[in-house]
Amino acid sequence: MIQNSYDDTPSLYLVPTPIGNIEDITIRAINVLKSVDIILCEDTRDSSVLLNKYEINKKLVSCHQFNELSVVNKVLSYLADGLNIALITDQGTPIISDPGYVLAREIIKNGFNVISLPGATAFVPALTSSGIEPSPFLFYGFLNSKSSKQKKELESLKNYSFSIIFYESVHRIRETLKNILDTMGDRNICLCRELTKVHEEYIRGKVSEVLDNLNLLKGEFVIIVEGNKNLIDFTDLSIVDHVKMYLDDMSEKEAIKKVALERNVAKSIIYKEYHEGK
Repeated sequence: MIQNSYDDTPSLYLVPTPIGNIEDITIRAINVLKSVDIILCEDTRDSSVLLNKYEINKKLVSCHQFNELSVVNKVLSYLADGLNIALITDQGTPIISDPGYVLAREIIKNGFNVISLPGATAFVPALTSSGIEPSPFLFYGFLNSKSSKQKKELESLKNYSFSIIFYESVHRIRETLKNILDTMGDRNICLCRELTKVHEEYIRGKVSEVLDNLNLLKGEFVIIVEGNKNLIDFTDLSIVDHVKMYLDDMSEKEAIKKVALERNVAKSIIYKEYHEGK
């Protein structure tokens, strides 16, 4: 029987599963999966391969992005009956670019515990193997699949000085790298694919270099993008003086927008401080 982490009441356990190598699962994760009453799976067929390997025979319930909300009441009923539940996704840690957030949020709202186990997730080994500065970093996950919207997302991120982590599929990797080059510039990146699998590979270099060497690759990708290292430090410059720097070359509205981007502050704040201080 599971000994709950803090109050020994029925709980939802978020259990990471291997991202490639089937041996990348913790002893605790196996024990929890063997001990819970029900396992929620993103895809019961995929999960059965892992569960069969470790001789785990439990009731499986489908829980994925299209039915997650409808599963909530069923899970609440299980918990109210004193049952412990585990949630696993096809690969990696639930909720990290995978289903689980809606379920976890509603379970917490209803007074039950949500306990997340540490374990496999793709972005950590990608970051630590990239050769790019690891801290601070922003995990962004998947960009929008539409190119125009993706470019807007990248524009909003281009002035961050810390490393940024994206996930991408094989079908969009080339276009995404081109958009990164066009919006963020030719900075250092590391393209990681097939992590923990037989064909694990890291392609490092400038965005343009990686694009030139992007052959017929397969698999899922993690992209580590170096932060913007060309930013000027404006900490000793007042917002009023900062805006005035650009007024000879652009309108006040454009200058305020530029300052907001460079300081990573809302335009409304820059506008207010500028007009109150000028």
